[in-house]
Amino acid sequence: MKRRDFITVMGTAAVVAPVVGTLASCASNPKTFVGHEFPELGFGFDELEPHIDAMTMEIHYNKHHKGYFKKFMAAAEGTELLDTPMEVIFANISKHSPSVRNNGGGFYNHALFWENLTPSQGQIPAKLNEVLVKDFDSIENFKEKFNITAKTHFGSGWAWLSVNPEGKLFVSSTANQDNPLMDVISEKGTPLLGLDVWEHAYYLNYQNQRGSYVENFWNVVNWDIVAKRLHLALG
Repeated sequence: MKRRDFITVMGTAAVVAPVVGTLASCASNPKTFVGHEFPELGFGFDELEPHIDAMTMEIHYNKHHKGYFKKFMAAAEGTELLDTPMEVIFANISKHSPSVRNNGGGFYNHALFWENLTPSQGQIPAKLNEVLVKDFDSIENFKEKFNITAKTHFGSGWAWLSVNPEGKLFVSSTANQDNPLMDVISEKGTPLLGLDVWEHAYYLNYQNQRGSYVENFWNVVNWDIVAKRLHLALG
C-alpha cells in the first residue's frame, strides 16, 4: 500500500489529509472533516523491518489500534461526538467519560503515529530543519531531548514533539493515551510527531530494551508529514 495525499482549499487555508480515513493529525482546522473512520496503514506490516517487526505492526494495528477505535465509537454512539472533530473533543476532554478519553486518545494517537512512519525516509525538509534548530539549537539536541523523554517516561504513554500556540516547538510526554491537545494536560500544543512507548509497541522485538526501540525510531520517521503538520499549525 502506498500513501496518497490530497489537498483541499477552504477559504485561504490549504489542508492536507489522507485519502483514506479522516486522520485528524493532518487537519489542523476542525471544520475540514466530520465523523470518524479507521484509517488504512499506508504501508505493509513488514516494510519497517528491521526497526519495527511485522508481527508487532500487525498486532499493534489490527488489535490495539482497532480496539481503541471500536471502543471509542461504542462510547460515542448516540451522541454528538460522532460528528465532533477529535481536536474539539480533546479540548473538552475533562467533561467526557474515561472511555472517551482513553479510547478516543488511543484512536487518534495511533492514527498520528502510523503517519509518522515510513519505509522510505527522506531528509528533514528545510523549513522544519530551520525551526528545529531555532528551538533546540541543533537537530542532535532535539533528538537527544526526545530520546531522553521517551526512554525515561514512567510506565505506558507517549513522547511528543509539538508546537505551542505561540509557535514554539517543545518535547513532552503524556501518560496512557493522553496527548497535548487535551485540556487535562499542563503543556498544551498541536502534536507534530509522536512515539508510542507502551510495551505493546516494541516488546516482541526489543523485550525490555525500550532505549533501542527509541533509537531505531529515527530510521523510519516520516519527516515530510511532520513538516506538513508544522506548516498547517503555523498557518
